[in-house]
Amino acid sequence: MIVITTSSTRKDLEGILALQRRNLSAGLSAEEKENQGFVTVAHGLADLEKMQSYEPNIIAKDGEKVIAYVLAMTEKSKSDIPVLISMFDGFNHIKYKGKAIAEYKYLVVGQVCVDKNYRGQGLFDKCYLEYREYFELDYDFAITEVAIINQRSMNAHKRVGFEEIYTAKDLTGLEWSVVIWDWKK
Repeated sequence: MIVITTSSTRKDLEGILALQRRNLSAGLSAEEKENQGFVTVAHGLADLEKMQSYEPNIIAKDGEKVIAYVLAMTEKSKSDIPVLISMFDGFNHIKYKGKAIAEYKYLVVGQVCVDKNYRGQGLFDKCYLEYREYFELDYDFAITEVAIINQRSMNAHKRVGFEEIYTAKDLTGLEWSVVIWDWKK
């Protein structure tokens, strides 16, 4: 039976990391990345433990196995994962509805992933719905970056309600779309 809940144990975090490792861009073929999507940042257990000390993550479990997740990062998480500092800094230079992102209380989607054996069953949408229900009273919106070449992820984010507000290239030339899911609309 599949249950959607919040991460609360070390075993939950280890399950997130196992799923993440199986879906990292570096370990997938070009065809897999194009057809199935990918994740780009590899977290460590200490990273997830620190993030979880601020806010839990949303996970889907089949029995004890983590089969999907949506990571939650707050402004407090900014300095905890060095590779993400530039993302947080970049958000502070973007305006949304006439105000700088930094002027809002927002939650960053640190990453989202669904196990390939469970795709096409609505878990992406269900996990994001739980994410919103859990966090919308405390935050104005969720924001994240999606690699534009990751069309599976771009389309899925648009489907649940994210809208593109900005695009930028990183130092490697990869184009990213900054998307927001405004919970106050």
